[in-house]
Parts: sequence; structure tokens; C-alpha cells
Amino acid sequence: MQMTPAGKPTYKVVLLGDGGVGKSAVTLQYTNHEFTAEYDPTIEDAYKVDSVVDGEQVLLDILDTAGQEVFSAVREQYIRDGEGFLLVFSITSRASYQSIDAMMKQIERLKDIDGRIPAILLGNKCDLESEREVSTDEGHELAGRYRCPYLESSALKMININEAFAEVVRAIKVARAAKAAQDEIRLAQERKKSCCCTVL
Repeated sequence: MQMTPAGKPTYKVVLLGDGGVGKSAVTLQYTNHEFTAEYDPTIEDAYKVDSVVDGEQVLLDILDTAGQEVFSAVREQYIRDGEGFLLVFSITSRASYQSIDAMMKQIERLKDIDGRIPAILLGNKCDLESEREVSTDEGHELAGRYRCPYLESSALKMININEAFAEVVRAIKVARAAKAAQDEIRLAQERKKSCCCTVL
């Protein structure tokens, strides 16, 4: 487990999603408690944020990534470096919702994950209900396919922003515990093999 010099566990969170879905607005609301309505395409922004999740002091290392297709090659490195993923689409854009499936498959491929992806699906811009193109049920259905939580958020109204990042930390904790258990089983099997060799 990664720890800061002060002994706080560190969690690497990567935001993924199409351009214009509000990844930067979500990140800035969480990190700086401010909302920006202007769309300025991101190439990459990194933030380190002290937080408390379930009573534990943690450090989140957050990477806000480019959503434009021209940066898709760079996205692969972000995925390799990340531990947990906040997959963001806009409830006002069916196309952004449909892009999530390919991103999930890319995470599975690059991280060689067999089982649950440490991810949260976030339907952003829920304050724009009159412009909704993706239903809440569709969000839950997609999240269910990947066995991850689904939340709807609004960076403007600060709805489910803190909860989304807390859920990512929880998902990373579960993934770390599962990996540690697998490593322990593998190590025990290797020890058993080495001590049971017969010399002829």
C-alpha cells in the first residue's frame, strides 16, 4: 500500500470520459470547492487532496484526463498508472454514455483485471433534468454490468461530488484487499510446492 511520509494511505484516481461531460468541473468542485461553467478542453491536470473517507485520513492523487479522441493514446498511460477510476458521462449526452463501455473494456485490457474494476460510474449534470438523454435506470444497468456503483452528480449544485470520490477510495480498498489475498494464496502454494519436492 502506498503511504505518504505522514503515514496516510494514497489512492490514485483517474477521471475518464468524453470531452465536455464535466470531468474538470467535478474535479475542481471536489478539490477547490468551486464551479466553472466555461469549457476549456483538458490535456491533463493533476491534483493531490487530503480527505477523510470512512473516518480515515487519506491522500487522493487525482488525474483529470483529456476526453478528446485525439488524446486517446495518452489515456492508456493514465489507465496503467491509475488504481481507481471515475468514469464520467453527461446525462444530457447519449453519445458520452455510449462511450463508457469502450473505456471500461480498455481498463480491463490494460490493467489485466479479472473481476470487478475499481470504478464508479458517474452520470454528471443531473441539474439539467429537462435536457436528460440517459435515464437513471440506464445508468444503473450499465454500472450493474461492470459491478460498480452508479451515482448521478452535479458539479454546479455539489450533488454527489464528495460521495463519488469516497466510493472510488472504497473500490480501491476492496481491490487492494482482493489482490493481497490472491498474492497470499499464490505465495502459500509456491511454499507448498517447494517444501514437497522429493529428492531421488
